[in-house]
Amino acid sequence: MRHGIHPASRPVVLRDRASGFRPPTRSTVESRPTAGWQDGATCPVVDVEIPSPGHPFRTGASRVVDTAGRVERFERRHGPARR
Repeated sequence: MRHGIHPASRPVVLRDRASGFRPPTRSTVESRPTAGWQDGATCPVVDVEIPSPGHPFRTGASRVVDTAGRVERFERRHGPARR
């Protein structure tokens, strides 16, 4: 790898807005809010909508996000989905 072209990676805390789950990880994302961690260190906090433990890929739960009736419009054109 070439030196000096990659962003700096640092420890951060990812916070799930829904459940409050806070796994520590490393990231290049910049964040102003900080939080104390179990070992006494202070890390930046990054809020996420869907964390890895609750992600539909891991839980097996799938969701259809319908924006402006797109699913209904598709089913009118091509017939209902076979499940």
